[in-house]
Amino acid sequence: MAVIIAVLIMLYFEFTSTYLVLTNGDTGEVLGKFPVRSGDSFSISFVHSVNKSSVTDVYEVRGNAIFVVSTIYYSFGAGVQTEVQEGQTLEYGEDGSMIVGGFNKRMDNLSYIVGTVSDHILEINGRSVGLRELCGKNTCVRFSIRRKFLIY
Repeated sequence: MAVIIAVLIMLYFEFTSTYLVLTNGDTGEVLGKFPVRSGDSFSISFVHSVNKSSVTDVYEVRGNAIFVVSTIYYSFGAGVQTEVQEGQTLEYGEDGSMIVGGFNKRMDNLSYIVGTVSDHILEINGRSVGLRELCGKNTCVRFSIRRKFLIY
């Protein structure tokens, strides 16, 4: 009886786990999935195509949704935030970075186009994942949170 209960518990967690799922924005093909829990964070880092400096966007999983919480960058220029809006904060990191926080914005259609000149790096669960290798250059990658009720 104990073995049956253990197997049922294992199956429950396998089939009802929550994942950050990366899909091809054009085809819907699943490109990667990473286990997450509400409250977990992940980030996407890349070199900005216009001002050529590092940018990191930080997100948080809240239930079945993704919220942008902060962005980190090193240089002002076209395409990066130049003003702190109401409710946002600006801090400076020890490495000279500018950290704008307090976005608290739900991202229902979060996607990136994977760089052709430099990679986009996903940091999640203590891992760094290059999106060029995982998804391919110039791929539109859509990010979503899914509960796994069935194997997909």
